[in-house]
Amino acid sequence: MKNSSIVKEFILIGFSNSLENQMLIFWTFFLIYGVALVGNCLIVLAISVCRKLHTPMYFLLINLSIINVCSISVIVPKLLQILLSERKTIIFPGCIAQVFLFTLALGTELLLLAFMAFDRYAAICQPLQYTVIMRKEVCFGTMAGLWLIGIINSSIQTGLVQKLSFCDSNIINHFFCELPPMFKISCSDTSLNEIMVFAASIVIAIGSCTLTFLSYWFILRSIFRICSTEEKKKAFSTCSSHLLVVSFYYSTIIYTFLRPASMYSLEEDKVIAIIYSVVTPVLNPLIYSLRNTDVKQALRKLIDRKFFQQKLF
Repeated sequence: MKNSSIVKEFILIGFSNSLENQMLIFWTFFLIYGVALVGNCLIVLAISVCRKLHTPMYFLLINLSIINVCSISVIVPKLLQILLSERKTIIFPGCIAQVFLFTLALGTELLLLAFMAFDRYAAICQPLQYTVIMRKEVCFGTMAGLWLIGIINSSIQTGLVQKLSFCDSNIINHFFCELPPMFKISCSDTSLNEIMVFAASIVIAIGSCTLTFLSYWFILRSIFRICSTEEKKKAFSTCSSHLLVVSFYYSTIIYTFLRPASMYSLEEDKVIAIIYSVVTPVLNPLIYSLRNTDVKQALRKLIDRKFFQQKLF
């Protein structure tokens, strides 16, 4: 069997061959990327400078914003470049780097969302024990563990991709190097790759989803026991943003990676991939900032401080 090293670069099909459509797609993704970067960076800065927000919940939100910036930066800059270029290529090492970094961000974010759900469970269901359960050592230790799991999973998936041979075609019908489209064009037996992707999806995606919704089951049960309507609204407001994000995110990930290879529809998968790789990093800062009074106040203070400093100097 031919070695995968004979492929020096891949061609990314992207979305459209029409020049007019490509320019529209370029400016759309350029705008989305700009909003994602500004939104997530503002959240990180606002939480960092506001002492009131130095709590476990916002520590996890900072990590989510960092992951969002990383995941969208792995994909969109290269996409913008190929939209403007006649040669829509990505070199083999660049493609492997995309696989590794995006898989890392994807897996870590899924685990982080589950930990954020547990944080809300501890805050609402165990309020008297919250400071003990979510103490600094636990938060830092758990986050380090989540990143480690993400790195291990990503290393395994990327290592298996590197062993594949691409001797028949180097044309990837996608806008970035993702695992299912790469399996499609490989002339090697990809059954082990598909088994490992399925196993990772079960452990990380389904496992995280189960823990998340189990946490919310206990949260909702506790909320319905609260007598005060005002307290119920307050409890709902603290977890509704996160529940909205996870419902949106988990559904697209599970649909993409848990289907058999025979059911892949690459054109359909492109649209779904846009949701979890590009749209979600934009929605996260908007959802958390617009639906969270503390974050909105911190952002106002940050913007007012910057504006005041500019006036002075």
